[in-house]
Amino acid sequence: MTRTTVPGEQLRGALVHLSDLSGLEIRDCEISGLRVVDCYGSDVYLGGDFGRLVVNDVDVTAYVESELDRRHPLRVLARDVSTPTEHRAAWEAIESMWETTLARARRLPASALHERVRGEWSFVETQRHLLFAADAWVGNAVLEEDAPYHPLGYPAGGTPPEVCAALGLTLDARPTLEEVLQARRARMASVRRLVDGLTEAELDRVCTRKPADPYPDGEYVVRRCLRVVLKEEVEHHRYAVRDLAVLEG
Repeated sequence: MTRTTVPGEQLRGALVHLSDLSGLEIRDCEISGLRVVDCYGSDVYLGGDFGRLVVNDVDVTAYVESELDRRHPLRVLARDVSTPTEHRAAWEAIESMWETTLARARRLPASALHERVRGEWSFVETQRHLLFAADAWVGNAVLEEDAPYHPLGYPAGGTPPEVCAALGLTLDARPTLEEVLQARRARMASVRRLVDGLTEAELDRVCTRKPADPYPDGEYVVRRCLRVVLKEEVEHHRYAVRDLAVLEG
């Protein structure tokens, strides 16, 4: 089946009626207010960050969040961090979590670590994205480094090519896992040094830089930046172990 990408603006506010949408995929889109009514089918999958989710008139938002927290307890620790001590504990848990998962990934053939499962990022691409997230939110926004972005960083989907080029990113690179991890370990070590020296005053310090130019203007304080990094680590670990299970099978 030929797949066609339709500009989102063409569908904003539209009514799709009496159509066969089997196999339709919506990716990296704003879908606030989306309604799917009187439809039928099987194997319907929703994945994303939803403020409120209602299925057949039942609000399942709290259930989904509580079930995710049950399956991935580190989500709670990363989400609820407040004090410097809690930030240190969360980062230590994240380091330990990835050590275990990396050992699991290394048991697979190297080619499998570049394989995308159902169109999601490969394991290597996930590590590249986490490298970029920490480069942007810590290296650039918090630490104000002169050259915070590693070329192997991988930004969010849909980032314009000219933005990637301006940041010095090489999206078409195909590095090995170890090549990515060399850069990622260095950045994780800088995050470790940051959280080890955290104080309440530092957590509330207003950063003078945004994570990157495409991010909206606003007040970026250190605690906000760190919370984003913690969330990225935990959520993308969830995706990674989900896909590892498929690759192992």
